[in-house]
Amino acid sequence: MRTEVQDRSMWLTLANMLVAAALSLWLLIRPELISGMPMILRMPAIGLGVWALGTAFMHPLGLEFRRHWLRRATRPPVSLAVLVVFALVVTVRAL
Repeated sequence: MRTEVQDRSMWLTLANMLVAAALSLWLLIRPELISGMPMILRMPAIGLGVWALGTAFMHPLGLEFRRHWLRRATRPPVSLAVLVVFALVVTVRAL
């Protein structure tokens, strides 16, 4: 029997999911952080949020894209950087 060894730390995955869950709950409680932006900034922020939160919940479930460029865009360190950028956008908007 063959087992698959993950190349990332379990703690990194857990921290990634916890940050994404906290951001999701924060945006459910205060949606004006995104909806209060002008439309020209709101659409890229929504796209960034979908990308950041989607990849944070996708990897622990074992889901992957088949296309190389999509798989590369949704794996760390790119997905972690996008999550940090989205968290900074939401935090700056809250302040």
